[in-house]
This record gives sequence, C-alpha cells and structure tokens, in this order.
Amino acid sequence: MLDRSEPDATPRTADLIVRAKRVATVAAAHADAVDRDARFPREAVDAMREERLLGIMIPAHLGGEGADFADIAQICTTLGAACSASGMVFAMHQIKASSLVHHGLDSDWHRAFMQKVAEKQLLLGSATTEAGIGGDLRNSICSIVPDGDQVRIEKDATVISYGLDADAILATARRAPDAASSDQVMVVIEKHQASLEQTSTWDTLGMRGTTSHGFKLAATVPAEQVFPKPFAEIAAQSMLASSHLFWAALWFGIAGSALSKAQASVRQAARRMPNAVPPGAARLAAAAAELAGLKTLVRDGIARFEAARHDDAAINSMAFAVAMNAVKVEASRRAVSLVQEALTIVGIQGYKNANPFSIGRQLRDILSAPLMIANDRILSNTATMLLMSRLDTDLED
Repeated sequence: MLDRSEPDATPRTADLIVRAKRVATVAAAHADAVDRDARFPREAVDAMREERLLGIMIPAHLGGEGADFADIAQICTTLGAACSASGMVFAMHQIKASSLVHHGLDSDWHRAFMQKVAEKQLLLGSATTEAGIGGDLRNSICSIVPDGDQVRIEKDATVISYGLDADAILATARRAPDAASSDQVMVVIEKHQASLEQTSTWDTLGMRGTTSHGFKLAATVPAEQVFPKPFAEIAAQSMLASSHLFWAALWFGIAGSALSKAQASVRQAARRMPNAVPPGAARLAAAAAELAGLKTLVRDGIARFEAARHDDAAINSMAFAVAMNAVKVEASRRAVSLVQEALTIVGIQGYKNANPFSIGRQLRDILSAPLMIANDRILSNTATMLLMSRLDTDLED
C-alpha cells in the first residue's frame, strides 16, 4: 500500500481509507466476473457512490471533502489491488475532477457543476482521443462551433472512458473551426446533452471492465460549459500530473496484489519444507525491494506536485513536466516487471486461472500501463524538453 494509515494520518485520511476498503471488498468480490464478461464494475461504482467517494476532491465549500492528491492516490492503490478496472474507473474520474477543481473555480457554471458532482455523486468520463490523432491528447481535429449563446461539438472519439455509464463527459476540441489543432478547449457535456453513436467495442487483453468503447459524440451545450482556461493550461497544470500520479498509484496497487500472492505461495512452500529455504524466496526479497522503490517514486511525485501546485513558475516549468513524465514511464515499467516477477515466483499455479495464486488478470491488466499515453510518446516529449532545459542531477529540489 502507499499506506497513509500511519499514526500521523489525519482523521479525514483515516476515514477515507476505511471507506475505500469497504468499496475494495465489493470490488474484489466481482473482479473476476467484471474481467471475464468485460462489463462495467457497477457494483464497485455503486459502492463508491454509497461511500461518497466520487466527490471527495471537490472543495468543502462546494459540498466535497477537499481531498488532496495523496488521499486520492491511496484510494487508487486500495481499489487497484482489489480490481484493476474499478481502480481505473475511480482514477479516471478523479483525473477529470482535478480539472474542475484546479481550473473551474473562477466559473459560476463550473462551481455549480462541482456542487452537483458532490451532491449527486456523478461519474465523470473522458473524451480526449480522436480518430486521426490516436492518443495525442494535445491535438484535436474536431472543434467547437459557436451557435448563439451555445456551442456545438461533433467528435469521432476512438475511446470514451466508460462512456455508456458516465454521468458527464469532459471532451476536448479546437477552440474554433479555424483554430490550430493544438489550440484546444475542454467542455463539460452532461449525459442528457450527449448523443452517442457507438463505433467500436472495448474488447481488450486487460482492463476489460473500463468499457471504453468508441463513439461518435455530438452535443449542443451552453457556451458557459466550456472551461474558461485553455486546455494547454489544464493539461500542463493538473491533467497530466493527475493522470501520471493516479495511474502510478493504481499500478502500485496491482503490483502489490500480485506480489502478495507470490508471498503467500512462498509461505505455503515454507510450511511444506520447514528445514529449507523455499524456491522463490530470494526472488521475493528482491521484488519486495523493487516494490518499495516504486512506492518511493509515487510518493515523491505526489509530494512534488503538492509543492508546485500553488507556484505558477514551478508547475509550468519544464523540470516539473520532465519529473511527472518520469514518474509515469518508470512506474509503468516497474509495475509490469514486478507482476511478471510475481508470476515467476508462483510458477505454474500463477499461470492457471481460477485458483488462489492466479496472477493472469493482474498481468493482463498491468500490460496496459506502458500503453496509456504511450511511453515512447512521453519519452519523445521529454527528449525535446531536455534539449532546452537542465538535467536534474541534484538530490535537493
């Protein structure tokens, strides 16, 4: 665990952990069925609503709990260990919530919408990818089109996160029909405002329960539902950081779950031969050290974000972007390696389905980690930034 249940944890954090563990119990009970049937983890999301976890990042004065990134990340870890898809749905929702919290407070409409999210426990989906640009979320083909005091949008979205089950979708588009592809805005589209024509099915190797089908999205909404700040600022100052950090925390939870099974397997072997060191024990020790390193990486990334979020120069710096990119790339690499090592430790029982030591679901789910905003794309962006900035070689911040 990222483990925020230490003695110095705040009462809010301790309460959130208790609530998250209750949701995780529900998620774990349905995880295999969610994966097998590639269905939305409805029971887990219903439990999130019952525990009022969907609005926790919303500021307290708007009806939420003002949870910080560390709180959210811990819940991602807890849910990810129980059911990867449930954890990913929660993480994706909170990534969208972070855009609202960090960039919507100056807008009357977005403040009112945040109150609605907290009160009604609305689930927020994402439509940032598009046919013709792949996973390059910093470019759009579609645009919003002004229509009096409203705007129209039509987007051929290759995936919309749990689009059929989201209560609202946050979509990106060019600012105007004549705007550059990178001159983007983000707009909130509530479920009753959206027309969704499904164009593809989310039939994947892992993370099957996120049900991120492709859709042609069409909507006409009041112009005030467009975020007042450019998407470039939203992406740089909150969305990319929240994506990288919440995903990394989720992957840490998946890796920890797999290694817990490996530990149980080694302990079982130790009971069978009490006078010998079980096969896999040394590998388990090395993997535990790697897991501790991953934990440090994620926690350091969260601390760096919290230190920079109120400093415009810091959060807009290339050094901050490089650091967040590094968290994503390294966390995804290490998590994949750790789950693979867990399978090696367990052996054939981990390869078989439907037994207590099975690691098949965790392995298939974690293989998505390097592909979500592809590591090669991130490294290419980092390489460009490093041509123009100093390499960080100090232990000090």
